Amino acid sequence: MNKKELINKIKELSFACLDMNLYLDTHPEDTEALNMFNSLSSQLIQNKNAYEKKFGPLTNFGLSSNKNSFQWVDEPWPWEKEFNN
Repeated sequence: MNKKELINKIKELSFACLDMNLYLDTHPEDTEALNMFNSLSSQLIQNKNAYEKKFGPLTNFGLSSNKNSFQWVDEPWPWEKEFNN
């Protein structure tokens, strides 16, 4: 996947995880939903790791392991116009 495809996948999975989390707040006994949430969460982590390995950290909050901890300042952030060019 290229950079744009990967970041879009991360956005989709993030939204799906949030949506499932909200659902589980009101349906905590739904084991099928819990399994889906766990699967989506795992996919999100895998995609974030793939992005960070290939393109650098997604955040500057110390949640990303990286050889250069300040690499995140080198490129535009996903919400900046330059990112999508």
